[in-house]
Amino acid sequence: MSSSTVSILTELPESLHETLADYLEHHPDRDQDQVLIAALSFFLMHSGCDRNSQAARTYLNTLFNNCA
Repeated sequence: MSSSTVSILTELPESLHETLADYLEHHPDRDQDQVLIAALSFFLMHSGCDRNSQAARTYLNTLFNNCA
């Protein structure tokens, strides 16, 4: 199954960005895109916006693609 991507631009509170940077510094196997994709898909999944389970699949794929 092929999936296309889109690019988004968003502003974050500086404190959240600093926390993200600290996390990434201590988890070099992750990158900013992976963390944001996992966070957004987790939010959508738990907010009831995931009728076709795409957010759940995206969340799990993002988490486990680094475990190989």
